[in-house]
This record gives sequence, C-alpha cells and structure tokens, in this order.
Amino acid sequence: MGKGSFSDEFKRDAVAQITERGYPVAEVAQRLGVSPHSLYEWKKKFSKSSGPAGDDKEAEIRRQKRELARVTEERDILKKATAYFAKGEA
Repeated sequence: MGKGSFSDEFKRDAVAQITERGYPVAEVAQRLGVSPHSLYEWKKKFSKSSGPAGDDKEAEIRRQKRELARVTEERDILKKATAYFAKGEA
C-alpha cells in the first residue's frame, strides 16, 4: 500500500468505524486501502482527546451492540416459533 495523505476527517471516520461501529481493524483497513498500523496510529491520535471516559463509552457501546444482537436473534427465533405454532392450529 502506498503512502497516502488522508484528511483528519477521513481518519476520524475510519477510527469511528472501529471504535463506534465495532468493525475489525483488518476489515476497515482492507476496505479503505490503508494499513492496519495506520489505523492503530490514528486511533491513538484521535482517542487522546476523548480520554479515559472515551474508553468507558466505547466499552458500553460494544456491550450494548452485543446485547442488541442477542435480543434481535431471540426475537427472530420467537417470531419463527409463533409462525410455526400458528400453522399447527389452523
């Protein structure tokens, strides 16, 4: 990958994909055409302003995303079960 110059906005958006949306670094790096090392450096640079409270926020966001995925899966299972049992009554 060649040496590119990216705007701070591009870098912040790339870091947000990792920290806020939970995408893996390798996936984001490949999709954006940058090295994983660059992403880690950008994360270090742009996460400094958020401080320790930013780490707590990121952890809470990750926890809530996992819980949302679990609840969504449970809901889908219940929908399928409801449809299955509704067929049996007809």
